[in-house]
Amino acid sequence: MLKAVIFDIDGTLVDSVELHARAWQQAFEKFGKKVQIEELRKQIGKGSDQLLPLFFTPDQLERFGKEMEDFRGELFKREFRPQVRPFARVRELLLRIHADGRKVALASSGGRADMSYYKRLLNVEDLVEDDASGDDVKRSKPHPDIFADALKMLGGLKGHEAIAVGDTPYDAEAANKIHLRTIGIRGYWDDKQLRDAGCIEVFASPAELLENYEKSALAEVDEEEETEGAA
Repeated sequence: MLKAVIFDIDGTLVDSVELHARAWQQAFEKFGKKVQIEELRKQIGKGSDQLLPLFFTPDQLERFGKEMEDFRGELFKREFRPQVRPFARVRELLLRIHADGRKVALASSGGRADMSYYKRLLNVEDLVEDDASGDDVKRSKPHPDIFADALKMLGGLKGHEAIAVGDTPYDAEAANKIHLRTIGIRGYWDDKQLRDAGCIEVFASPAELLENYEKSALAEVDEEEETEGAA
């Protein structure tokens, strides 16, 4: 029985991937490394613990990793976060999920401060039961820790009792490790890439998912309800 839906945020509910990539690019340049924006876009969805080791040596991260993370965080908050816009019909989608008696949680590799900001931006503070952020775990996506933490906060649900919704292969890879099905939202990754990573369905946006809700995995009917209806 489907009891909850767990949403990623960046690139799934809000249009922020490009802005995060630009913030990382500027932070990298300040610390002596030039990286093409295309390379960074494909890494958004991971937390800094998984992203930074791809571009810097352990010695470099030991010397200035924390300073660079702090610089990027302040830069994003000051210059880029005010530019983030919500995707259309997110609140309607969450209301539809609630109408089916299911809970909603958020699970992002980003920090808790950004998560709180986005909940206000999306006007969904009253519709989110729990959330898990990169601040709450040691390892971010594609490790399953954030999704596992969300399931725990939702009352200790099992993976098969929830569905994750995310925009990157990292979401699907993380979810699959704890037997959590994933619906993909197409952004900088195409249908094949998302399905190859484990997504069971792919939609262009939260609005398209809402429009196709009855045909999606979110409309899963409880077997007991089905039996009662047949009787």
